Amino acid sequence: MDRAQKEKVVGELGQIFESSGVVVVAHYTGITVAEMQSLRAKAREADASVRVAKNRLAKIALDGKPCESIGPLLTGMTVLTYSEDPVAAAKVAEDFAKENKKFLILGGAMGENALDRAGVESVSKMPSREELIASIAGCIGAPASNIAGAIGAPASNIASILSTIEDKAAA
Repeated sequence: MDRAQKEKVVGELGQIFESSGVVVVAHYTGITVAEMQSLRAKAREADASVRVAKNRLAKIALDGKPCESIGPLLTGMTVLTYSEDPVAAAKVAEDFAKENKKFLILGGAMGENALDRAGVESVSKMPSREELIASIAGCIGAPASNIAGAIGAPASNIASILSTIEDKAAA
């Protein structure tokens, strides 16, 4: 890799570190190409990404970035899982680690906050952005449906009383 290519990689990694909501660092020693492709596919489905980069170039790209705290984790064969959603990459990494014992999560960063192994696991258990939006929409819609039901209830009660009176009169 010549100097221009290295500068390009450092720039790309810098953009990743700058814009990602969460970055998870893991060792992938012994993982087959098929397993890595499976990880990448799962990450794509969750709007996350997977990147293998030289540790030296990643450390250069980390300089001055919010997630600079992951620098010490970049040793050995490391893979970065990242996403703009603060939860997606952590969920993908945790799920893959459960299926594949060769994938060892070292830690990561959520913005300026450093995450250890337990921190990544905790983040992965949080609801995603879409789940939170759905929950909020449900909370907003519930009072409106309750009001509509309360307004419509007296009319239906009167109708049922009238039909009961009609039935008794007819009998």
